[in-house]
Amino acid sequence: MKSGKVLLGILAGVAAGAVVGILYAPEKGSRTRRKIMDKSDDYADGLKDKFDEFVDSLNKKYQSTVHDVENIVSKGKSKYESAMLEVNELVAKDKSKFDGVIKD
Repeated sequence: MKSGKVLLGILAGVAAGAVVGILYAPEKGSRTRRKIMDKSDDYADGLKDKFDEFVDSLNKKYQSTVHDVENIVSKGKSKYESAMLEVNELVAKDKSKFDGVIKD
């Protein structure tokens, strides 16, 4: 089981326990409803914060991957250009030898 599912299960259990505990508390209904609303707001804020952290984490990983790919492409392009220059030099060198053989 993944840790995210375990964490979500624990959070759901804590939330359910808090609601049941508040419902059985010896207080007026209006106070109990207010406490339930406050707790639900706290949990909603916590989930929003976790979601924002998750999105930020994904964004950082995406930016890192884009940077890595750009570096790989740059290195590949540099190697390609170097190889093409070397091939062109060899072709020119061999062509001059070939031209010398034909003239003789």
